[in-house]
Amino acid sequence: MPIYAEQKDRPVILITGFGSFPTVAANASSILVPRIAETARRALPGITVAASILPTEWEAGLTRLAALVERLKPTVALHFGVSGRATGFEIETRGRNRCSLSEDAAGKLPSDTRLSADGPEYLQATLPAAHIVMRLRRRGLPAQISRDAGGYLCNALLYRSLEIARHSSLPSRTGFIHLPASLVGERRPSLEPRIAGRLTWNDVVEGGLEILSATLGRRLVPIARATPCTGTGRAGTNCGGRSATTPRSSLSAGG
Repeated sequence: MPIYAEQKDRPVILITGFGSFPTVAANASSILVPRIAETARRALPGITVAASILPTEWEAGLTRLAALVERLKPTVALHFGVSGRATGFEIETRGRNRCSLSEDAAGKLPSDTRLSADGPEYLQATLPAAHIVMRLRRRGLPAQISRDAGGYLCNALLYRSLEIARHSSLPSRTGFIHLPASLVGERRPSLEPRIAGRLTWNDVVEGGLEILSATLGRRLVPIARATPCTGTGRAGTNCGGRSATTPRSSLSAGG
């Protein structure tokens, strides 16, 4: 899968999403991660933002992650996936050294129920989770902390990413964000209000910027708002163009 941007000699943010898998035919993170990255490049000048959609496969997905981290050496690794239980942003706080015997997108099972033969049972995510939740809620976006990333590829990716960072000499922050799987089920998501914690696609893009701002401790540069996603066009979305207004996420990021 392509990396959407890479430049040398600058701090790097790596943002990943997942492709489809047996119970999710269209993964919202594969649509929204490139959009978050595109907007972040304008809102965070001086920082390289790389985005990649990983295969939802036990071997290929984790191998791809390791190769990306080795090459990019990111300051922040921010991973996105979807969950049927999520009603807003779920900030995962730990990865568990366990996986369920569930088929991946290639129809394969994991080779073991443990992700790392000699790794600890849990590894703690290094994003400022409580601060992120506060910032998102302050913007009216539903968010909560989670201590259970599940037993599928989302947890596996988080654990492996934290394990790689743990053995690196470079300082970095790593975490995983679950989004509602139902995001791709909305025909015109940008036009629907948040009801019972539901998010629109534009909310996710703005929330993604807020998460990056909170993690980096850095203000966002004001940018023009992109045309609202209308659920049409490439990959089921139309998020092109800009208007002259300033989005909520381009306001002061202090706090």
